[in-house]
Amino acid sequence: MTRNWTPLAVVYLVAAVAGLVGTWTFNAIAIAERRDFVGDLITSGPAVSSITTDLLVVAVAGGILIVVESRRLGMRFAWLYLVGAGLTAFAFTFPLWLAMRERRLAALRAADAVDGTDAAGES
Repeated sequence: MTRNWTPLAVVYLVAAVAGLVGTWTFNAIAIAERRDFVGDLITSGPAVSSITTDLLVVAVAGGILIVVESRRLGMRFAWLYLVGAGLTAFAFTFPLWLAMRERRLAALRAADAVDGTDAAGES
């Protein structure tokens, strides 16, 4: 079970949990107060709009990274992280993906050490 859990992967996993708990705490408050979530994001002034734009651009770039890097490393089901971001929060799924990516890199390094080749299969 602990195979390929590097310290960096654990750090990413802790960040994912913090992202999930942090965002959903505020989501629960918004739901309990019957707030118009999207309306609040749009109408609360330029500072909120700036932060929203900033995070949206980062989420799009991160989504592209998830797809491209997952394909490069042979990680399956990358699309689930993007769907999960819509259902939970990108602050959860992106660090979770980083943790799984780190595990994949550790597995590839271990395989390289065993067979004496690099990740591309070249010696």
